[in-house]
Amino acid sequence: MFTIYGIPNCNTVKKARTWLEQNEIEYTFHDYKKKGITAEKLQSWFPDYSWDKLVNKAGTTWKGLTDEEKSAVTDEKSAINLMTEKTSVIKRPMIEDESGKAVALGFSEIEYEKIFL
Repeated sequence: MFTIYGIPNCNTVKKARTWLEQNEIEYTFHDYKKKGITAEKLQSWFPDYSWDKLVNKAGTTWKGLTDEEKSAVTDEKSAINLMTEKTSVIKRPMIEDESGKAVALGFSEIEYEKIFL
């Protein structure tokens, strides 16, 4: 069983969920907006996805930050502070396997075929 972390109205999350459902891959959904995210969980993803990959600098949340807020994100600690405070800045979806290992970030049909099929 996989766990998808994201926001339900995100188009990329919708694509990923649709793909998983069409391919009969079981998963549970963790809604950042309702459940938040812990610093420990974010840190557990760093071996596979560095903090600068997890911070979605192309998204509207990042773009809405002040220059001062953006320039303050320089390392794991500052990135964690931002991501726990503003969960919509986290690139999504993040998918974990049943052991809690991060296996996919974002959506790519080609990558999903390699990982899940």
